[in-house]
Amino acid sequence: MTTSFTPDDCRLADFRAVVEQTTSLSAYPHAVGVEQNVLIYDNPPASARPELTSALLDGPGIVVFKNAVEPSVVDRASAAFVAMIEEQKAAGVAGGDHFAKPGANDRVWGALDKFAVRDPDGFAAYYSNTALALISQAWLGDGYQVTSQINVVNPGGAAQVAHRDYHLGFMSREQALRYPAHAHRLSPALTLQGAIAHVDMPVETGPTLYLPHSQKYAPGYLAFHVSSFTDYFDQNHVQLPLAKGDAAFFNPALFHGAGTNRTTGVRRMANLLQVSSAFGRAMESVDRIAMCRALYPALLSFEGNVDNVIAASAEGYAFPTNLDRDQPVDGLAPATQAALLRQALAEKWDESRFLAALDSQAARRLPEVTR
Repeated sequence: MTTSFTPDDCRLADFRAVVEQTTSLSAYPHAVGVEQNVLIYDNPPASARPELTSALLDGPGIVVFKNAVEPSVVDRASAAFVAMIEEQKAAGVAGGDHFAKPGANDRVWGALDKFAVRDPDGFAAYYSNTALALISQAWLGDGYQVTSQINVVNPGGAAQVAHRDYHLGFMSREQALRYPAHAHRLSPALTLQGAIAHVDMPVETGPTLYLPHSQKYAPGYLAFHVSSFTDYFDQNHVQLPLAKGDAAFFNPALFHGAGTNRTTGVRRMANLLQVSSAFGRAMESVDRIAMCRALYPALLSFEGNVDNVIAASAEGYAFPTNLDRDQPVDGLAPATQAALLRQALAEKWDESRFLAALDSQAARRLPEVTR
């Protein structure tokens, strides 16, 4: 088995052999239909869980649940989200975006806790839906962790670039190349992507574009950076209209991207859900800020391998963070603690400057909601 992927592994002919297949309804007895190779469900029972797992793993990689959330419950949530957006605008806040130009859309980062604190009853009604629990358990098992980001694509908002999603999908090709092949294969098992429609979304509003079965292409975290693959996506993607309250869930390795809102008056609102495996956590909690504070003076004159010390001490991953304040403006992810430490050492900052920058970074990462 291949132990690492290289750019040479990205061959369009191989990709086409994976994605150019037909989704068979007979293999998914709880589904009510197949539309454009996407499986459609309407209130499936708990016994459908193994089938949903298979659909995301070795099937089309995407399922749509009709009527996942009652429209009246969606409207109550939408009112809370619109109020958050207006408050952000009044405060002069413009949200960054991972795969679109900053400011092109209206975003509410970290909407899960903001919604719960603002409207607990509305939150309970919204997140009591069975679709989210069923698909999350099917893909991630127990102990999953939900996060939510509100995305409003305004009239004229352009389509996103075709991509895969968190984790490896939030990296440049150069970064992804540093991970062994088995990490590429396992990364999709760590998260589930979903979106709940908060307005009716006919095709002209630009609902998400998908390429069914593309999650099965092993070197795909490198391939989505290659123009021939994105060109193929642009010519062969599917796009399903959604009604208010419908929900789409998909394997994060599926090639996808938000579509262009071609209307003049529809603000396309969706609640983007990212559900994480309980296994994405270390065994112990570690005070890495204290470690960086203590190590910085020593590392300024250290003659050994500084990078190895940084890897063993500083936080080397950008997430989780507070994306309101710690935004991915200059790339797909904010700077890490390790990157800050590495920069300070390379530029020989004095200790007070580094400590101030370290504290500022830590403050940006904290949640705004006080419990």
